[in-house]
Amino acid sequence: MRAVLEVTTPFFALVLCGYLAWHFRVLAEEAVRGMNAFVLFFALPCLLFRYGASLPIGQLINPAVLIVYATAALVMVLFTVTLTLSRTVSIKDAAFSAMVAASPNTGFMGVPLLIVLLGPAATGPAISSIVVDLILTSTLCLVLAQFRTGPNVASTARIIQVFRGVTANPLPWAIALGALSRLLELHIVEPIDNIIKLLGDAATPMALFTIGGVLWRARRHSDSRPAMQSYMPVAAIKIFFHPALVFGLGFSAQHVGLPLSNSELTALTLVAALPSASNVSLLAERLGADNGRIAHIILASTVFAFGSFSFFAFLLV
Repeated sequence: MRAVLEVTTPFFALVLCGYLAWHFRVLAEEAVRGMNAFVLFFALPCLLFRYGASLPIGQLINPAVLIVYATAALVMVLFTVTLTLSRTVSIKDAAFSAMVAASPNTGFMGVPLLIVLLGPAATGPAISSIVVDLILTSTLCLVLAQFRTGPNVASTARIIQVFRGVTANPLPWAIALGALSRLLELHIVEPIDNIIKLLGDAATPMALFTIGGVLWRARRHSDSRPAMQSYMPVAAIKIFFHPALVFGLGFSAQHVGLPLSNSELTALTLVAALPSASNVSLLAERLGADNGRIAHIILASTVFAFGSFSFFAFLLV
């Protein structure tokens, strides 16, 4: 357990440093969006491009990994929406609850953390999970969030905007371009390759620090202080049920003959054990969901994931 904590503690400590930096006004509030944009549009795409260019297509996108993780995502969304939808929780808020329950913070936290824990073998499953989360999970939850009592012209227009938003996300394009460059055996000239490397190297510390800022901002601007029973169950679903579900589905897939290795199953399970994606709070704020509740789910999952993720890593690694 000590060896696991020696790896996980610095990652979660950087998140805490970011939170405290904004809490004590070391950084201006406006810096949150700027740093988040730098990570999302510059640093992280360069990191994912490098990973995409370094792996064979078969390791980068394994159909068995995609099937297991996508099935878990669908179950998580259906289960969480069914559990949370009520007279006091609208379909929009239930859909965002499902998004934070089913979407781990893989890009900002998971990829570098898993590579340190498991080595390069974790890259393929981690990137596959990002593809599923960005294309399937987020799209499904955002489409659900557009419905009121039923589809109408206005919601249809919003749904079209959802799909446009998915195509505008730079992360899957970065992965695809990296895979294409490897497939075509393209040689990137050294100056450009050095720029990509410098930006990619900045992704991990900047992303972790920015998570803290996003959590601070979301909590500060939340419209309400929800009761613990309104957000803790969803946080528990994220950090306990999600990894257990992925492991169970993966274990079953192995026994029916799908080509899923033990190392891939371990990586996928630890991806699911990560806290909720912090950027969902920004999206919830922009689309008018109950951002106070969503922010508290993300914050709780991040705080408690330090212990739960370390525990799952201790069991599996």
